[in-house]
Amino acid sequence: MNYRVIKENDLFFLTDDKGNIPQENSYGLGLYTQDTRFLSKFDIKINGQDPILLSSSADENYMAKILLTNPHMEEDGELILWRESVEIERKRLIYDGVLYETLQLKNYYPKPVEFEVSLHVDADFTDMFIVRGFQFGDVGKKTGEEVTDRSLSYFYRGTDEVERATKIQWDRDAVSVKKEGVVAFKFRLNHGEAQSVTFTVSPEIDGESGTVIEPDAALQLLKGSYEKWESETTSVETDYEPLQRLVDRGIQDLRVLLTDIGHGQFPVAGLPWFGVPFGRDSLIAALQMLAFNPEIAKGTLLTMASQQGTKVDPWRDEQPGKIMHEIRYGELAATNQIPFTPYYGTIDATPLFLVLLSEYTKWTGDLSLAEKLSQNVDAALMWIDEYGDRDGDGFVEYHQESSKGIANQGWKDSGDSIVHRNGDYAETPIALSEVQGYVYQAKQGVATIYEAQGKTEEAAKLRDQADQLKRRYDEAFWMEDQEFHAIALDKEKKQVGTLTTNPGHVLFAEMLEENKADAVIEKLISPAFFSGYGIRTMAEGEAGYNPMSYHDGSIWPHDNSMILLGMSKLNRQSAANTVIHGLIEAAEHFEYDRLPELFCGYGTEAGRAVKYPVACSPQAWAAGTPLVFIQTILGLFPDSLNKTITLCPQLLKGMNDLHVMKIRIGKGYLSVKVTRNGEEMITTIEENTTGYEVVQKQLA
Repeated sequence: MNYRVIKENDLFFLTDDKGNIPQENSYGLGLYTQDTRFLSKFDIKINGQDPILLSSSADENYMAKILLTNPHMEEDGELILWRESVEIERKRLIYDGVLYETLQLKNYYPKPVEFEVSLHVDADFTDMFIVRGFQFGDVGKKTGEEVTDRSLSYFYRGTDEVERATKIQWDRDAVSVKKEGVVAFKFRLNHGEAQSVTFTVSPEIDGESGTVIEPDAALQLLKGSYEKWESETTSVETDYEPLQRLVDRGIQDLRVLLTDIGHGQFPVAGLPWFGVPFGRDSLIAALQMLAFNPEIAKGTLLTMASQQGTKVDPWRDEQPGKIMHEIRYGELAATNQIPFTPYYGTIDATPLFLVLLSEYTKWTGDLSLAEKLSQNVDAALMWIDEYGDRDGDGFVEYHQESSKGIANQGWKDSGDSIVHRNGDYAETPIALSEVQGYVYQAKQGVATIYEAQGKTEEAAKLRDQADQLKRRYDEAFWMEDQEFHAIALDKEKKQVGTLTTNPGHVLFAEMLEENKADAVIEKLISPAFFSGYGIRTMAEGEAGYNPMSYHDGSIWPHDNSMILLGMSKLNRQSAANTVIHGLIEAAEHFEYDRLPELFCGYGTEAGRAVKYPVACSPQAWAAGTPLVFIQTILGLFPDSLNKTITLCPQLLKGMNDLHVMKIRIGKGYLSVKVTRNGEEMITTIEENTTGYEVVQKQLA
């Protein structure tokens, strides 16, 4: 369905494209915070009838605008309201835990008109997991309603002993208010006259709620926070308009996905269903944002550290030192009916935590954060060696322990994603190829930090472990007949030989010998993988290939972005630009030029990029992908610990100018401009207050 969603911090509002939450809907529309639905019905009617949709837009993310009008209304031959007489404009935003909606009605009929507008509301306080149909369990009950002239409140007591409430208020006298959830207003408008009513909806948890202020003041404060975000974020100007639109959209989407639970801002995974701390997704999105706002990486690392595992708990797949997968705050989680408090069933978040820390340090030179997180780093390294490597073979493997956990615990976590070339599903414990790359990169990165801290013995130990992993990985995962790496090793240590994108992530770790890295890159941009719109998760022709699947032939922008970082780091700019071109072309087929979480793997012969039915949008690591495009095009990789900045720019075809301003590196800024002169790329350093040497590499 076409939905509209706005979010600010931990509150988000999901409606249909008319702005309504009908009583019966299969998509889980509602107003949500803390994984609970605080509005399950929010429906506007005019004279008891549904308005007609004219336009619907939520392209600004923090504010939605919806334009409606009335249907033709007659009764027994008597005119009640001529069609399209009344313009109905809905404007909504969220600020400080409160939803604001202003309904403006304007008369375009040549004479005065009278009509009734009614709001139909309800709050069911349903847990997110029940809304989505994933779980059922013991829940609490509604404990009553409260009605005043200008408010309607619903109350609920959960099995977790938490008191929840929803308070709806309005700023205009109503002709009737019913506790069943109907609030009616009379309007009399002269020709050209407009009047309005503003509703506020405040979720309340154990007596705590946001503060209602004037809507205009809320809008100005919200706009101010966005302006501050933009001023603190690297800016991009290019003559290549499709890329400009994508980057602008990505920056806006990442802002709306930022949340702070007390440790600094970090990106939640995506809307509508994953507006929570999410280990892998939040870490990768923060990694994608390093060239634009490294402060987000700091908030992400501190948030993940705050929830790091401390004990062995099979119910939650928790182990000491492990970084969480996902945390939930609803009634089912609070009563331990689901293990998401948090749940730790992810094999890659722990090494990715260390990768992000090491990359953050390269960008910022901020060793104080590494020092602050030193115990978390030690615990994560311990987990990799003692718990991640379940059988002592040197590889990190996963195996589900929790009865309500996730079976496949890499980023391709659907049940059919790890499949042999004969179509059989691999059995756990499973060692994924990309996870070994993350571990290698983590140990090399932490070793660099240790060396800067004077911990030379610890650094040498990590480098030795990384070198051993590199050798073992090459021996165990390389498939000579395919000139590619296996996606995984199964419980028998047999290669899961299906050709997938997973080994492409290893490029960024710089763990592969040059000839094998080139072979992997060549395969990834071959027609079997590259659809013209992006690199498929699984190569066409494999037994498990399905272009309509979630993980077995679809295209995930973030998956491509991890590969792009590797291509660029290895100076394979031409291959990277091929992939970037495809994704930019795909984005033009989606609303607001926005890359979705994923889309189907059909090629350009289909005539357009084909939508996947239930993709999140906006989604953090999809929004971060265009930011990676810019870093990749520049070939930009700073090393603050060695005070160098590497550049290897190559503009896209049809692109003549790229201007990237105020890139935060170390304690200063870098601004760079790249222009095309025939096939030559002319790089101008317009500002460099970092004190670092800029080294420009030659194109491979």
